Amino acid sequence: MSNHLFYNQVAIVTGAGIGIGYEIASQLAAQGAKVILNDIDENLAKSASEKISKYGGICEAFGGDISTIEIIEGIVKFAVDKFGKLDILIANAGITTFGNFLDYQPESMQKLLQVNLFGTFFLTQAAAKQMVLQGYGGSILLTSSVTAHAAHLNLAAYGMTKAAIDQLSKNLIVDLAPHNININTIVPGATLTERTLEDAEYIKTWSRITPSGRPATVEDIANAALFLVSPLSRQIMGQNLVIDGGWVSVGVSPY
Repeated sequence: MSNHLFYNQVAIVTGAGIGIGYEIASQLAAQGAKVILNDIDENLAKSASEKISKYGGICEAFGGDISTIEIIEGIVKFAVDKFGKLDILIANAGITTFGNFLDYQPESMQKLLQVNLFGTFFLTQAAAKQMVLQGYGGSILLTSSVTAHAAHLNLAAYGMTKAAIDQLSKNLIVDLAPHNININTIVPGATLTERTLEDAEYIKTWSRITPSGRPATVEDIANAALFLVSPLSRQIMGQNLVIDGGWVSVGVSPY
């Protein structure tokens, strides 16, 4: 028997081609999980999956837009066909749309709602149905943002969707706890990723205004994620765990 925390567990991680999602998938695989790695960019999903496999992890790519019912149903079926079950869902895929509230356009909102809310809701439903069918429970983790907890310039619509995701994880304990499925939310603050590092001032700005003196790394976020889907946290349900170095507590604007 392996001493790895996730030995023989089967996990789906969405939005995992790069950044936080990739780090979570990589750490799960390193701890013994069999991982299905999703990204909307099929080539990115394949290269990320191959990288994890090269390091000795078990990881299969599943490319596609996780805000569509076909891909949602397809990825759950793929996990079960490939590995016989599904133990963990990490619904990490999401998009950000920026825009001044007074000028924000309906088409931006439609795509945002489709990915962040429709996709998250129905992927959670599909995974939960499979876990209920199996009869021995599981863990579900959703990805939120500190913009659900603190106002942020040009992110009114995005923050609204993330607040909804926080509430979804609270509400679903009523439906899922009787089936031994726990559901929680990670709430990343400023985090060093490929995208945020495109801003040359990002590290300097967030190091200045974050009580811990630095922005988070993807490892910081993944460590929290793994805890919440591990056997160590089965009694933790409906929680929104903020990982932001204390920023949301002091609320200093980056602008």
